[in-house]
Amino acid sequence: MEGQSIELELNIMAMPELTDSTEPGQTAVGETDAAPQAIAEVRRWTIDDSENLYRITGWGEPYFSINAAGHVTVSPQADHGGALDLYELVKGLRQRNIGLPLLLRFSDILADRINRLNAAFARGIARYRYPNTYRGVYPIKCNQHRHIVESLVRYGTPYNFGLEAGSKPELMIALAMLQPQENPEPDQQNQPLLICNGYKDREYIETALLARRLGHRPIIVVEQVAEVALAIEISRNLGIKPILGVRAKLSTQGMGRWGISTGDRAKFGLTIPEMLTAIGQLRQADMLDSLQLLHFHIGSQISSISVIKEAMTEASQIFVQLAKLGGNMRYLDVGGGLGVDYDGSKTNFYASKNYNIQNYVNDVISAVQDACVAAEIPCPVLISESGRAIASHQSVLIFDIVATNDINPPLPKVKAKDHAILRNLMETWETITVDNYQEAYHDVEQFKTEAISLFNFGYLGLKERAKAEEIYWACCRKILQICRQQEYVPDDLENLEVNLASIYYANMSVFQSAPDSWAIDQLFPIMPIHRLDEEPTQRGILADITCDSDGKIDRFIDLRDVKSVLELHPLMEIEQEDAPPRVEPYYLGMFLVGAYQEIMGNLHNLFGDINVVHIQMNPKGYQIEHLVRGDTIAEVLGYVQYDPEDLLENMRRYCEQAMEDKRMSLEESQLLLENYERSLLQYTYLKPTSGIHTS
Repeated sequence: MEGQSIELELNIMAMPELTDSTEPGQTAVGETDAAPQAIAEVRRWTIDDSENLYRITGWGEPYFSINAAGHVTVSPQADHGGALDLYELVKGLRQRNIGLPLLLRFSDILADRINRLNAAFARGIARYRYPNTYRGVYPIKCNQHRHIVESLVRYGTPYNFGLEAGSKPELMIALAMLQPQENPEPDQQNQPLLICNGYKDREYIETALLARRLGHRPIIVVEQVAEVALAIEISRNLGIKPILGVRAKLSTQGMGRWGISTGDRAKFGLTIPEMLTAIGQLRQADMLDSLQLLHFHIGSQISSISVIKEAMTEASQIFVQLAKLGGNMRYLDVGGGLGVDYDGSKTNFYASKNYNIQNYVNDVISAVQDACVAAEIPCPVLISESGRAIASHQSVLIFDIVATNDINPPLPKVKAKDHAILRNLMETWETITVDNYQEAYHDVEQFKTEAISLFNFGYLGLKERAKAEEIYWACCRKILQICRQQEYVPDDLENLEVNLASIYYANMSVFQSAPDSWAIDQLFPIMPIHRLDEEPTQRGILADITCDSDGKIDRFIDLRDVKSVLELHPLMEIEQEDAPPRVEPYYLGMFLVGAYQEIMGNLHNLFGDINVVHIQMNPKGYQIEHLVRGDTIAEVLGYVQYDPEDLLENMRRYCEQAMEDKRMSLEESQLLLENYERSLLQYTYLKPTSGIHTS
C-alpha cells in the first residue's frame, strides 16, 4: 500500500505546472508557461495527496492532521478532545496584534505525553509482573522556560513525576518548582524525585543536601570520582545523609549525532575502575548504604531499539554487581534517548526511530527484571529522563513568507542577425524531447560556458548575455519537466531540481528558532499550514532574513532519506480596485520543535526571542493561557550593552547638526527621529507586507 502511495505521489508531482488550483480573482506569482508535451488527463489534487507528500500521518499522529478545508489541524488532547484549525488560529492571533514569527505551545500535548509515558510503564509493569514502580523525571535542560516546567510539574503530580537538574541554575529551578513533602519519611518511595546531574561544586552539593530538610528527595549522581569525597565531607558537616548515585560510562555505543555520549572517553560518568574506587571511599566512610542509584545515558534520539536492548543488558549487570558489592541499590535511571519520529518513516534513520514507546518500555523492564531475578536481588524503581519525547510535540513554529525568488525568466526572441551562440541556444530549446533531453542538457551547458567566455572577451554585450542566460534557464526548466516524468534520472541531471528551486524568504531566524537545523543538520517536519487542497507546483528552499549564508533550510524530510527541496505553493496575487495587487499571506509551520530549540537560539543579526502563545483547550474551544511577547529592538540592543536612550540622544544631535549645515529639513529630521524612536519599541522581525516576488 505504501509503495502505491509513493508511485501516485511521483506521478502527480511529475506534472506540477498543469494543475489549475487558482481561485477566481487570483493569479499565481511566477508560474511558468513551460509544460510537458503530452499529458492525457490531470486529476484534481486532494488533501490525501498532501498527507502523503508531507508525511503528516507518520510524524504527526495523534496530534496533527489536515481537515477538509486543506488546513493543518492540531488535536492537543489527541483522541480525547477537539481539534483546532492552525490557519484560523494564526489569523485570530494576528487580529490580536500578535506578529509573526510566533511559537505556539499546546500544554495539553505535554499532559498527553506524560500520560502516555506513564501508561506505557504501567502496562509494562503489569505485563511482566515487575515488582516495583516507575518514577519519571523531566530533564530541565530540554526546555527550561517557566511555563513549560510549571505545566510539566502540574501534569506530572498524579504520577509523582520529578525533575532532573544538570547544572546549578537548573537545580535552583527544580527546588522552587517541585512541591516538597510536608512529612517526608526516609524511605518514602511515592514522592517526586530530584535527580542532580552535571558537574558539582561544594555549593551545589550543600544545596542539594539541605533540600532534604525541606522535604525534597534529591539524588546526587556522581559524575567524577572527586565528587564522592566532597559529598562525604559535606554530609558529615551538615549531619545529613545523602542519597547517592553513580553514572556509568557504558561500552555500548549509541547511534547518530550523540553516539559519542558513551564509551571510556565520554564526557560524563565513571568507568568501571572508577566506580570501584568510589565504592571503596564510601565503604571506608561507612556510607556505602547511601549508594542507591545507577544512572547511564547513551545519547539523545536513539533511533534503533537494538542499541537500547544492548545498553539495558550491560547496565542491568552493572546494577546487579553494585548491589553484590554492598550498595543499597534501589533505583535504576536509564537516562534519556527515547526518540522522536521526525520524518515519520519508523526506521532506524537518525531522524526517526524503529520502535514505539511501549517497545522501549518493555525492553527496559524485561532486561532489568531478568538480571535481578537471576541474581536474586530486589528489582529497582525505574527512572527515565525522556525530555525530547515529552517536549518536542507541544511546540509549533509558525512563520510567513515575505518574498520569493524564482528562476523563471521570460523566453526572449532571437533574430537571425543575433549572435550564433544565441541561435544555437534557441534551437536547442525548440528541439528538446524525451528522446534527447540528456544530450540537450550537455549542449546548453556548453553553450552557456561559451557565452560567458564571449562576454568576458568583449564579443557579447550585456543584453546578449542576459538573453543567453534566459534561454539557458528556459531549456533547463523544459528538461526538468521531462525528468520529473522519468522513473530514473541520470546522475548528471540530479542537481537540476536543486538548481532551479525557488528561494522562499521566511520571516524568521534559523539561528534563533531552529538552531539544531543549522548546527547539527537536525530535520524537522516543515509544511504549509493551509492551501493543502491545492497542488504545490513550486520546489523551493527556505532562506531566513538574517544576513548569513548559513541562514537557510535546504534539507527536508522524505520517506527514504532527505530531499533537497520542499514542495510549496506559488504566492497568490489578489486584484484590488484602485490599488496594486496584494499578495495573499502564505504561512508555513515547523513542527516538533519543543525540545532544545528555544533555549539554544542565539541573537544572530540581533533577531531576538519570538512571540510565544500558550494555547489550552476548554469546553468552548481554546483559550490563550499565556502570551510571552518577543523581544523589542530596544531589549535586544540592551543585551549587547547599548542604551537605547543614549542612541536616541546621539541621533538627535546628528539631526541638529545636519539641519544646521542645511543638509536636512526640519520635517525630514522629525520623520527620521520618529521612525527611529518607534522602531526601538517594535518587534525585531518584519511587519506584514503586501508580499514581494522577484524572478
